[in-house]
Amino acid sequence: MLPIVDTHQHLWDLEKFKLAWFDPKTPEGKILGHSFTPKEYAEATKGVGVVKAVYMEVDVVPEQQQKEADYIIELCESKKTPTCAAVISGRPNSDGFAKYASQFKGNKYVKGIRQVLHVKETPAGYALDEKFVKGIKLLGELGLSFDLCVRPAELPDFAKLVDQCPGTRFILDHCGNANLKHTPAERDQWKKDMTDIAKRKNLVCKVSGFIASAPGRGKWTLDDLAPIVNHTLDSFGPDRVMFGGDWPVCLLGVEKYADWATALQSIVKDRPEEQKKKLFHDNAVKFYGL
Repeated sequence: MLPIVDTHQHLWDLEKFKLAWFDPKTPEGKILGHSFTPKEYAEATKGVGVVKAVYMEVDVVPEQQQKEADYIIELCESKKTPTCAAVISGRPNSDGFAKYASQFKGNKYVKGIRQVLHVKETPAGYALDEKFVKGIKLLGELGLSFDLCVRPAELPDFAKLVDQCPGTRFILDHCGNANLKHTPAERDQWKKDMTDIAKRKNLVCKVSGFIASAPGRGKWTLDDLAPIVNHTLDSFGPDRVMFGGDWPVCLLGVEKYADWATALQSIVKDRPEEQKKKLFHDNAVKFYGL
């Protein structure tokens, strides 16, 4: 079994944090509307081979961003769980962003910042706003990366953002949020845009997350997943891809964590062993300095 670095681990304790993005009354809310702590993560990943995990911010309400950062740094410092690094929440176009982000320069555990941008509340062109671009450039100066969690149709905008910020390292989440429910025309456009954005060398991509777009838990086949995975791997190449579990959000598309990890292992089984090690472990260690 290959050792795994999970580059996209969510944790949330609803007694400590408020997540405004899900409604417990919806089908999604019924799956995700309770606490997911390191204890549950350990149970979910048992036997899968996860040796390290990078925490990914969970879109807490803005006033709890500092509290979330403090919580996850403390968890990393404890060394009691696989969680050894973090990408924390931030709003690059907010007035206090420079002061907020600057506190993490040189932090042993905080590797980057993310703002979820694939939600309907994000206006078109948001990523190219002058103030937003300035915030992203600052991250490069601080040695912090920025995760792109974006709507697939806006990949061209984010290619322009990456071009404007050559000193910042970017991570494209979830294969550019490829959607298993896309029409053939939408899929063709996604493929074209992924091929283009992958030309940027200061950008890597997480093979993660898109499983949550399945029409239901377990309602997919390897043949559904493979074209997305293979196009991503072929576009970015073996040195700029990383596995992400996206637990527990992945449970919208799979019954358990192992289903996603095993599916991906099956899809890449015929690729060279060295490439598989890079995808599941080595690239993450190198990129995040673990």
